[in-house]
Amino acid sequence: QLELITPFQLYFNPELIFKNFQVWRLITNYLFFGPVGFNFLFNMIFLYRYCRMLEEGSFRGRTADFVFMFLFGGLLMTLFGLFVNLVFLGQAFTIMLVYVWSRRNPYVRMNFFGLLIFQAPFLPWVLMGFSLLLGNSIIVDLLGIAVGHIYFFLEDVFPTQPGGGRLLRTPSVL
Repeated sequence: QLELITPFQLYFNPELIFKNFQVWRLITNYLFFGPVGFNFLFNMIFLYRYCRMLEEGSFRGRTADFVFMFLFGGLLMTLFGLFVNLVFLGQAFTIMLVYVWSRRNPYVRMNFFGLLIFQAPFLPWVLMGFSLLLGNSIIVDLLGIAVGHIYFFLEDVFPTQPGGGRLLRTPSVL
């Protein structure tokens, strides 16, 4: 490994962000998925697949709304990440995308490694179980599920309820 950039230059550290003005850490902590290996490849595949399916599906023709979901999710994850001391949020972001896609496609049947067949809304939970089997912390997955649920609820559920309304509005700047 060349180690031109190390994880120590990317991780989320509020003290370095505010005292040393290393503001890039607000973004770079979402770009690190660990060393190249099974977990890294798994995350890259899921990030690409579900980002693409959201963009081509429920966000077709709504690029600004898609970007706003990224910004809203990133902001919430950063805030919640402070309380659970997470320094890398890329996997949580991937799980958030998976959660939103799975809730917007509830009737899609999924096949996980040919072993499990289930409906799409169970996918984030299956991934969390798989993460647990690999010995990873499920806090990251729970954070992604929580933020994905908050976004899904505010964007898709609450506006359809009696007395509800659309609380998330994409800024016209986007």
